[in-house]
Parts: sequence; C-alpha cells; structure tokens
Amino acid sequence: MSEDTKSSRKLGLWGATGVGVGAIVGGGILVLAGVAFRATGPSAVLAFAINGFVAVLTALSFAEMSTAFPESGGAYVFAKKVLGVRAAFAVGWILWFAYIVAGVLYALGFAEYGVATLAEIWRLTGAAPPDWLESRRTVLAMALLSAGAYTVSLIRKNTGGGEFATIGKVIVFAVLILAGIWALRDESVSSVQKDMTPFLPHGGAGLVAAMGFTFIALQGFEVIAAVAGEVKDPARNLPRAMLLSLGLGLIIYLPLLLLVSTVGTPVGSGISAMGSANPETVMAISARNFMGPIGYWLVLIAAVLSTLSALHANILAASRVALTMATDRTLPRVLAQQHKTRATPVMAIYTTALALAAILMMVPDLASAGAAASLIFLICFALAHGTAFLARLRIKTQVFKVPLFPLPHIVGGVCCAALAIFQAVTVPAAGAITGVWLGLGVLLYFSLFARGAEAVDASVQARDPELARLRGFRPFVLVPVANPENAPALVELAGALAPPEIGRVLLLSVIRSADESALADSLERSQHVLAEALARAHERGHRPEALLTHAAAPWPEIARVARTYRSESLLLGLPELTDAHVNEHLEPLLNQVECDVAILRARPGFALKDVHRVLVPVAGRGVQHELRARLIGSIGRDGGAKIRFLRVMPEETTPAVRADAERALQRLAEDEAPGRSESVVVCTHDLVEAVAKQAEDTDLVILGAQRVGGKKALGDITRQIAARITAPTVLISKNG
Repeated sequence: MSEDTKSSRKLGLWGATGVGVGAIVGGGILVLAGVAFRATGPSAVLAFAINGFVAVLTALSFAEMSTAFPESGGAYVFAKKVLGVRAAFAVGWILWFAYIVAGVLYALGFAEYGVATLAEIWRLTGAAPPDWLESRRTVLAMALLSAGAYTVSLIRKNTGGGEFATIGKVIVFAVLILAGIWALRDESVSSVQKDMTPFLPHGGAGLVAAMGFTFIALQGFEVIAAVAGEVKDPARNLPRAMLLSLGLGLIIYLPLLLLVSTVGTPVGSGISAMGSANPETVMAISARNFMGPIGYWLVLIAAVLSTLSALHANILAASRVALTMATDRTLPRVLAQQHKTRATPVMAIYTTALALAAILMMVPDLASAGAAASLIFLICFALAHGTAFLARLRIKTQVFKVPLFPLPHIVGGVCCAALAIFQAVTVPAAGAITGVWLGLGVLLYFSLFARGAEAVDASVQARDPELARLRGFRPFVLVPVANPENAPALVELAGALAPPEIGRVLLLSVIRSADESALADSLERSQHVLAEALARAHERGHRPEALLTHAAAPWPEIARVARTYRSESLLLGLPELTDAHVNEHLEPLLNQVECDVAILRARPGFALKDVHRVLVPVAGRGVQHELRARLIGSIGRDGGAKIRFLRVMPEETTPAVRADAERALQRLAEDEAPGRSESVVVCTHDLVEAVAKQAEDTDLVILGAQRVGGKKALGDITRQIAARITAPTVLISKNG
C-alpha cells in the first residue's frame, strides 16, 4: 500500500462502525414498523429477524469483496472488477440514485419529525401551532437546511459530523428498551401470550409482505464498503465494522419490536390494530403507553437524531460512489475534483446535494421513490452476491472468506432477488422509476461517457492483467508468420496484448502451394518458419502455440482461422504498409475479420524493452480509443515508456480553439496513459511533415486505421505518414 493511500485512510474500526450504525439505526424502524405491524401483526419481529439473517449473509459478501478490493465505491467497484466497466456503470448509476433518494427520504423524515416536535413544544405553551409551521414550505425548508448543513460538514472533513447524532440516537433507543423491559416485569405470561396472538394474522403472505417493505430498514452496512478507501487496515476493520453495525442494529430492533408488541399495546387492543390505525406514529404511541409522555418525547428525539445520521451516511456514500465513477470516467471527470487542502471530494458532494435538493423540490410524494430505493438496493445486493461468487472462483488468495462457500452467496442472492421481484410486483411505480432512471443512464453512458470510460478501463486492464483474469477474460491473439526474423517482435507484442498467465498466442503458418508435387517443399518451409519462430520466441521467454494450415491463398485463410478460433486480436507483421500488393489484400482482410487488428512494421531485432518513447497521433473522435489504450497500457506495463499524444490542426486555428484542443488532448492523455504522458498540439497545413518531425526522436509510432465509405481502410494520410517516417510503426484497427 502506497504512502498516499495510507494517508487517505482516516477511519478506524469505530469510525467505520459509526458510519454503518448511522445508516442502519435510522428513521427506517420508526417509520416502517407500523407498516410491518399492519401487514403481519406481532410476527413483524420474525420478519425483521429473517431480514436480519439475509442482511448478515449480504454483509458477509460485501466484507469478502471489500477486503479483496478495499476501494471506495462499494457494489460499483465489485462490478467493475469482476463484470467490466459497462456493468459497473449500470450498478453505480442506480446505486448513486438509491443513496440520493434515501437521503431525500431521511431529509424529509427529519423535517416532518422536526415540525412535529416544534408543534408539540408550541402546544405546551397553551397555544395552537400556527398554520405556517406545518406547511409544505416549512417542511421543505427544514429538509433543505439539514441537507445543506451536512453537505458543508462533509466538505470540511471526511466523517462530516454525523457522530453526535449516531451516539445520541443509540442512547435514546437503549433508554426505550430498558424502560420497556422494566415495564415487562409487571406483565403476566398469559398477558404477553395474548398480546402475541394471533402471531401470523395474515399468514405467510403477510410475513413476506412485511419483509419486502421493511428490508430497507437494515440497509446501511454497505455504506462502509462505499467508503472503504478511507478505512484504516481494511482487511481487519471492514468485516468487523460491517458485522458490528448490523449486529447493533438487530440488537436494537428485535427487542424494541417485541416490547412494542406487548407492553406497548393498551388493554383490549393489539399491535395489528394500532399499526392499521396509526402506521406512522405507532412507535411513539406505544412508547407513551409504557413510559408516559416522556416515552413519546424520546421517540420524537430518536426520530430526529436517526433521520439526521442516516441523511449524513447516505450523502457520504452517494458522494463516494460518484467520486469513484468520475475517476473511472463513467461520470464526468469534474466530479473527481477534490478540495485543495482537505482532500474531500467537493464536486461529488455538491452534485449529490444538488440532485437531492432537486428531488426534494420536484417530488411531493416520495412513497414510490422510497420503494424504488428499496428495490434498487436489493438488486445491488443480489449482484454483490453474484460478483462475490465469481470472485471466489477467480481470485487465488483472499484476505477474508465467507465460510460454507457457496451456500451463503446462493441463499443470500436468491433471497435478495426474490424480495426485489416482490417489490417490483407489489409496487409497480417502483419498478417504473427504476426502469426510467436506468434507461436515462444507458442513454447518457453511450452518448457521453462510453468513450472515456472504456479507454480508462482498457488502460487499467492492460497494466493489470490480473484484472482481465478476474473478469473471466482470456484474450486470444492470432499471429500469422512468414518470416522467422519478425517472429520474436510479433510474439513479444502479442504477449503484451495476451499475457501468458491469462491469454493465448497462436502462431499461424499457411502452406500456399497449390501444386501437389511442390507440397512437400512448402510444408518443409512452413514447418521451418514455425520452428524458427517458436525457438526465437522461447529465447525471449514466451510460450506461444503453433498451427500449420494449407490453403490456396494466405489472406482468406488468415480470416478463416481468425473467425474459427474467435480471436480477440489479429497481429500482422508487414515490412511495408505502403506496398500496393499488400494493400490490395490488407484492406479486404480488415473488413472480413470480426476482431481487433494490429499491424507491426519494424526492423528485425525490434524489442518492446527498447521502446522508451511512443508517439500517438490522434485526430478527432476515432474508434480506436479502447484498442489504443489497451495497446499503450500493454507496451508500458512496466512504466518505462513515455507516451506523447499529438494533434495536428490547421494553421489558421484560433488561439481559443487551440486551447480547447490542448485541454481535450491532455484529458485524453491522462485517461489512456496516466502519469507517463505528454500532449502536443501543432498548427500547420502539412500534417504528414508534422507527424514525421515528432517521430524523429521516438521508438514507436501508433497509427489508427480510418473509415472510408463506412469501411475500414488505411487511407491516403496513413499511407503517406507510414512512407515518410522510419520509426517502427503499429497500425491499429478497432473491431466494429
């Protein structure tokens, strides 16, 4: 772990546990208990217990994944590591939305309880509360004020000042439970049995309904994974913090629900009737029944503190998800901007707060949005179980492993998926909101984010081959060879694209004799080529495979073998890119194969280890960005090569346009070659000469194929550049 990484980790075990407790032990129990009692009566305690079991299984999967990848972002990071950037964007997009909506709910919850508390204080003076106090404007103003206060506090420091509310509400809940236990001493066994009967007034269906509606009350342990990059000693503290925070939540919830169902009910009335009559305030009424007015006030205080700490935790988690996505370019890069002195993600926090405020102002009824948040969290939890299952199969060593694999992952994933389906069916608006938000995300991703995100991801994967193996990706590179002298360079470049530990490199030699009498000689020559190529490849430490085929013409045979073996990449070695005979066959080949193509033109003896300076001319928004980033990352995997990105513009380009181009090129360079790139913009009418001049002091030039009439082609400019420069050159053509 680097010193910079260590310095960014400021949360210890209790700080991380406090983040989880702040999110879990929130307003959910006070608001949702009445719904649970209405749906299933006294067995609400069983619904919460079963949900607690599912939540523990989910927390174990989150702990396993977050210790394997101790980075901020939670389920988004898990999906990025195991499933790829597109799946990660989908997970991150809906997870960001879920945290924002949860923040909206808790901001409004605080405002409503705050208004109720002020109204009660007003009544104590003997006067009726004024109409403006309980108006929609007052509620919105208090909600916005609370969100703004926590936004400022989170910008000032990472923990953001939520500790007071978290500690305060735990103390209040402890007092309520102790008072309930004291009151339970005066209850007879028969009275308690009567209060708990019928235990399942609406049967199993009611129990499942209560589980579906109340699972969101246990959401919050995953917030610790969302801020994992800020937790000290993550291998030790992350699992403990998740299980401690969830355990504390269950220790509070289960006794409280049991006491409310017994000593909290008046004589002649059951908890089911109370839940049906007053679902929002059933906890406060029950507390008043066994503690008097002080119990009612304690619940109001607990509600205010709970909603505040949960609001803080969800804004914190949402901003960290947005920060991680912006770093990966799956959200605009501006969201990755941090405070100059405090190192807090200021733009991610501002954007999250603005989105929260917008929803507060625009959506008067948040019931469907709240159900959507519950649905989204359940989907993310199911995906987390799936990614944990895949990661266990692919990661060689893990710091923390869930016991009894794969049973906890399967049971937890199935339960979360089933509850998500229940939410979507019983609350169609929740499914609709989720679908609309996800559709908007797909539109934004492919129109705005895909280019940068996939380039960054390709670069990261190229520099870290373990990531490709973790995703189950086994790159296959086909390398036709005709001259054994070129084989070592080709195999070395192919090995960079498909490292031996995760991919395969296949050397192909085609017997081209159509005359049966000359077949033996052709076969001997082809075998010699392969033998020499393998020998020279082995000298440099590579272990490719070999294939010998017979065909009348080599070019169609290369395309056939590429399709048969489903090659991800085709690597060709050509002495001249401008030879008319070669171009006659090369361009049809580019359009026949369904894979990426790279063409190396280099002198015998060329080796990647000798490449220290790489020139990458770019023009506009080509389609090579992902392949180019992967190739650049593979070439500079050891960090030794310096990458220079070049953009040539017309001589009459205005200073403002040039400045914009320089900023865009610099961002592209940072995405595709972070920490080892430079960008140069040259204004001239002679593009070929400009590229040739920049190539004079470089060891390798990477050019992109063009599209002419919708088809892949070398293009006149590419041919002219290739003819003018003498440096080794790689021409790349992206599939599709």
